[in-house]
Amino acid sequence: MTIHSEHPFLPPDGERSPLRRLRGRLSATVSVWTSAHQGRRAGWTVSSFLLADGDPPQLVGLLDEDSDLADVLLDSRTVAVSVLGAQHRGLADAFAGLAPAPGGVFTLGSWAETAWGPVLDDAPAWIGARLGEGSPPYAGWGLLIQATIERVELTSDAETLTHLRGRYR
Repeated sequence: MTIHSEHPFLPPDGERSPLRRLRGRLSATVSVWTSAHQGRRAGWTVSSFLLADGDPPQLVGLLDEDSDLADVLLDSRTVAVSVLGAQHRGLADAFAGLAPAPGGVFTLGSWAETAWGPVLDDAPAWIGARLGEGSPPYAGWGLLIQATIERVELTSDAETLTHLRGRYR
């Protein structure tokens, strides 16, 4: 076995997307988006999102169209966003499909069922939101999800988990 100092799947410098490299330099809050519909639950780690204050307030995010969450969310038209804390690094990786989750991702942590989907019990904050009618458009490679925020819960003052330059902070 050989150990390399570089990432074995990372393209050489000249082949990397400048936009992707810039995006990696922007700190992003890490969350898990979940939804439930007719006994099916799904979730996905999302850091490409923003909150827009207004009347009504909006949640806007990018979601992988091939994720299990996309199917469930588009059926249920609701989404629960659990903002993650530093202790949730492993959970973030599992929901992103980067780490194993024997028994399924919802066996990691304790979850409360809400009208918008499952919410992580010890999340520093969470949001419940509802999508409008119709199919979401694409933004880049992802689905552009826009939902009206119906509930905001601040459950602790704990630091939130952020992602910067390929690492959690």
